[in-house]
Amino acid sequence: MDTTSHAVGDQHAETAPARPVGPKAPGFAEADFPWYALDDAWTGRRWYGATGTSTDGRVVDYGSLGHGDEPVRSYLAQDPAEGRRFAVVVTVARREARRLDNGTGMLEATSVASAAWLAGSGLLAATEHAPMERSLRQDWLDQQTTLAWDLADDIDGPGWSSLTLPVNGTPQAFRYRESEYGWVLAGDAPGVHLGAYGRGVSAYGLGFTTVSDFTGYGA
Repeated sequence: MDTTSHAVGDQHAETAPARPVGPKAPGFAEADFPWYALDDAWTGRRWYGATGTSTDGRVVDYGSLGHGDEPVRSYLAQDPAEGRRFAVVVTVARREARRLDNGTGMLEATSVASAAWLAGSGLLAATEHAPMERSLRQDWLDQQTTLAWDLADDIDGPGWSSLTLPVNGTPQAFRYRESEYGWVLAGDAPGVHLGAYGRGVSAYGLGFTTVSDFTGYGA
């Protein structure tokens, strides 16, 4: 895939490709695809989320960049009366179907459904359901995880609606759904599949952009 932008100018001049500014967290620097985040209209805090790798751990397949409060790290200690506002952007590499390293099977190609599933499961992980007895919470998580997978697998179905948001300034169609826990959306972007989830932040006013400067992101 070609995700390189070409400068307009003297066709005989040699120009170095643009390089991201600022340090990247481990996992982000090794990726072979562009990262996406909320555009400059978001003026709040930004932070690194988790990355996911291939079965051998050598290839980065997806990752997330967060905006606002960090729901996963601190929600258990949070006063339930305090609302947390966040939006997390999930970037998923475009991968063709490939054989497992041990030769025992195949991994499916990534798709918009992959981004929808990762965003849906991320929202679940960020959802506090205390005070709930531990086994009941696990039952709830299992039930909701199955539902999130079924919804992602039927992303063109009635459980989703359409939403158009800018990606690098160009309108892009997404699939979108809301629940009592927050919202999830998924679609395509240049070079990747793109997902997002959030709570306390309206999805309707968001815009996405390729990240070229990681200076403002914290660990």
